[in-house]
Amino acid sequence: MGEKLINLTIDNKKVSVPAGTTVLEAARTVGIDIPTLCFLKEINEVGDCRVCLVEIEGRRGFATSCIQKVEEGMVVHTNTKDVLEARKVVLDLIISNHKVECLTCVRSGNCELQDIAKKFNITGLEFEGERIEHEIDDESPSIVRDFNKCILCRRCVATCKKVQKVGAIETINRGFEACVSTVDNKSLNDVNCTFCGQCIQNCPTGALHEKDSTGEVWRKLKDEDVYVIAQTAPAVRAALGEEFGMEVGTNVTGKMVTALKELGFDKVFDTNTGADFTIMEEANELIERIQNGGTLPMITSCSPGWVKYIEMNYPDQLAHVSSCKSPHEMFGALLKTYYAKKEGIDPAKIFVVSVMPCIAKKFERQRTEMQNDGMYDVDAVITTRELARMIKQGNIDFVKLEDSEFDNPMGEATGAAAIFGTTGGVMEAALRTAQDTLTGKDLEEIDFKEVRGGKGIKKATVKIGDKEIKVVAASGLANAQEIMEEIKSGKADYQFVEIMACPGGCIMGGGQPIKKSKERLDKDIRKLRADCLYSIDEKSKIRKSHENPVVKKIYKEFLEKPGSHVAHDLLHTTYVKREKYK
Repeated sequence: MGEKLINLTIDNKKVSVPAGTTVLEAARTVGIDIPTLCFLKEINEVGDCRVCLVEIEGRRGFATSCIQKVEEGMVVHTNTKDVLEARKVVLDLIISNHKVECLTCVRSGNCELQDIAKKFNITGLEFEGERIEHEIDDESPSIVRDFNKCILCRRCVATCKKVQKVGAIETINRGFEACVSTVDNKSLNDVNCTFCGQCIQNCPTGALHEKDSTGEVWRKLKDEDVYVIAQTAPAVRAALGEEFGMEVGTNVTGKMVTALKELGFDKVFDTNTGADFTIMEEANELIERIQNGGTLPMITSCSPGWVKYIEMNYPDQLAHVSSCKSPHEMFGALLKTYYAKKEGIDPAKIFVVSVMPCIAKKFERQRTEMQNDGMYDVDAVITTRELARMIKQGNIDFVKLEDSEFDNPMGEATGAAAIFGTTGGVMEAALRTAQDTLTGKDLEEIDFKEVRGGKGIKKATVKIGDKEIKVVAASGLANAQEIMEEIKSGKADYQFVEIMACPGGCIMGGGQPIKKSKERLDKDIRKLRADCLYSIDEKSKIRKSHENPVVKKIYKEFLEKPGSHVAHDLLHTTYVKREKYK
């Protein structure tokens, strides 16, 4: 038997939808747009904001369409005079307790509250009264929390609790005193926050945003005594164009490089080259562990939000984590040693800026373990959004830019490195190198499609020569928790595990362009960005990290071989047990 359909009428349109559908979803099937603020499909369906009110014939008052289930014969009105007036009153009340400083807000032009206020022609404050002024929490290296701009939609709370299962924030108090806060109202820096930034991605206003580093970068670019190098992560090129009105998933590598050069960077390199070094070290480490009885499964270490999570929640399992630094940290270390020596530049004058899809990289950058000879490997991290703001501040017409190539000799990378930006990509890249190393052959079958796709957990058994390797790729910290519980209980029989803190991997990182809730319903953002990276891989002349000529040269001239003493000093790291609450 087929699914039971419910028949109803919305604004004089006949609608048939499956039982259990909400009025909001039913309306959208026939092109009727009901405004929302708190609603996030399958994450936050609570009806808190009341912006989505509708009238249902035969009932008193209004219904909240995002939680009201359809009923047979129901007649719904979404745009009557009373409905529109009720929504406007709700908006007036929300705005009356909102810090209205749109001209200077980082979310101006991409704020869902601002959009709805414009739609309802709200030009002044209808209700004025007492407002509680909250202190801004900017103590963490990654996230700024400004409750004065919060509208209590609870989308951030639901994301942190349900999607990531971290629970660093919660709604506290009642009535006028209600607010989103942390344990004992501590800074995010002092609680169990992993700085993944998924709360920022889901915040409809400027109440949560990344710690801005553009001011420091601008100062260094203007200092003639500083040699400023930019490196860009693979996921950035798959999303940056969205900030300039380009289609989701457009590959803007060439324009991005040109823009960085026009901004004044002395050199523009590709973090993908660093990713190729990560694969060399990580594949070697995996083989060593398999052949010599090392701790298995080995878990990837590229995602700093994930690393902070395991340091806080599973410190007794840290031996499973690869000792490899993440690609941009490896690359930063090589830029201040090998490259500096080659070019005759004082490493103390080199300022490395990493352009990342991730705000946890801001935290990672300042870890004490990420230093060599008293200098940090990377000096500043800016997000995809921050780079877009710099390009706009520089009065650069991004869409009209000609393409440029990354600078040499550190700009050559492989297709394997490009797919680092999506879930399963790190594992697939490592397996390409591991299989050639273990078999001693240049194998042509290099697409490990078993670990591709949008599922939160992907398990597979991969045959390499006469060995079978069990692998799993997980993205999102709720899924990471599931895998870690298997490992902790001794039930896991994997040899290799990839974990990314953000659902979908770096392409959906906390520093990527923020898409409004309705945009996410209209397009599969994750797939479009991932397809961009897989396309780059497929079109690459070299698709295995160990075949990168730059990588070969640097190992020959400087690092000796993967896992060497020099490589360990520069490209590997250690981890620490962290308290969840300071």
